Amino acid sequence: MIPQEIIRRKRDRLALDPGDIAAFVAGIADGAIADAQVAAFAMATWFSGMTSAETVALTLAMRDSGTVLDYRALGRPIADKHSTGGVGDNVSLMLAPILAACGLVVPMISGRGLGHTGGTLDKLESIPGYDIAPSPETLRHVVETVGCAIIGQTANLAPADRRLYAIRDITATVDSVPLITASILSKKLAAGLGSLVLDVKVGSGAFMASQGEAEILARALVDVANGAGLRTTALITDMSEPLADAVGNSLEILNCLAFLRGEKQGSRLEQVVMALASEMLLVAGVTSGPVESQDAARRALESGAALDTFGRMVSALGGPADFVERPEAYLVSAPVARPVVAERAGVLATCDARAIGMAVIALGGGRTRADQSIDHSVGFSDILPLGTRVDAGQIVANVHAADDAAADEATAAFIAAYTIEDGASAPRPIILSRLTA
Repeated sequence: MIPQEIIRRKRDRLALDPGDIAAFVAGIADGAIADAQVAAFAMATWFSGMTSAETVALTLAMRDSGTVLDYRALGRPIADKHSTGGVGDNVSLMLAPILAACGLVVPMISGRGLGHTGGTLDKLESIPGYDIAPSPETLRHVVETVGCAIIGQTANLAPADRRLYAIRDITATVDSVPLITASILSKKLAAGLGSLVLDVKVGSGAFMASQGEAEILARALVDVANGAGLRTTALITDMSEPLADAVGNSLEILNCLAFLRGEKQGSRLEQVVMALASEMLLVAGVTSGPVESQDAARRALESGAALDTFGRMVSALGGPADFVERPEAYLVSAPVARPVVAERAGVLATCDARAIGMAVIALGGGRTRADQSIDHSVGFSDILPLGTRVDAGQIVANVHAADDAAADEATAAFIAAYTIEDGASAPRPIILSRLTA
């Protein structure tokens, strides 16, 4: 295998042989291929694309570049979901314990914030002691005894993807559908899954601005995942406003606990969580129809089993044993908390959700450099949904900040992100479409 020949073939829009792809990926993982060659391969792929067969080969090669976990001995269905990211998207925090309470095994590999979107790992790290990188032995014990574990990508899980992604990040090749697809799915396949459901988001708070773009990515993910032997479906969901009514790390943990206590009924967040839970139970083969799936997920939530499972997961991964009962004793509160009020009467008509995510980063709740620490306490809470009729001076959210100056800036950014109009606005669907193999 001569690296420059593979790069040349891809540059010239020729299909690559699976053996050549596997050899090139092995060179990425062990350092035999130089950064410049990896960057050239990424750019050639960005311009030339890949066939579905090539993308399957790339995905499997990156999966096999490190450890592949195997939970089949547990005798229960192994499942996970992946979201393409959004603002106030804390779905994983509730979904994993709901599904574990329904009998699934959920080894959920999650990530940090990317761009304007929040990261599940950043949210969990606001819980003192929570270990996002447990040993393989601890991870297996937690998955076996609790049923779910939400952790980060370990050093030996798809290492070729880690290096390729770092190079893509600095060479303007992140937004290549084949490379996105292989990056997402190689980690999921390495986690030993039997089934996967994708949540591909579209709207002002998502990376995909149009439903057409979202469906192109979703179709690629579904086809490649099934081609690699992983049963996968996808939901296209709306991200034109924050999904939860809180944005920020500790604040989204509190929102998660409120959800698991049954306090978010009727919300758009509940619609997404229950739709994904139902889909995952169906794809995993635990239930035979959508009504049965919805009922099972609802029972796990209403019985308190999902809340109990979340608490046991936190404790098993190093967090406080009584975290669910006393979260305020452990989560850090921001020094400044104040209301954000509507400047005029009318209906909350539109939202620039990306601007809300960027405002949280400006507060210190996200990163502008990979090596930055973040302030887990800051963000927005009690955000009113679009379509709400408000009076002038009515509270539409609360801002949590490190100081008054930061609170002033965040308040201005929040107000600027919304439009208030006189007429009523039509309700928008949140589940836009479903894609299967």
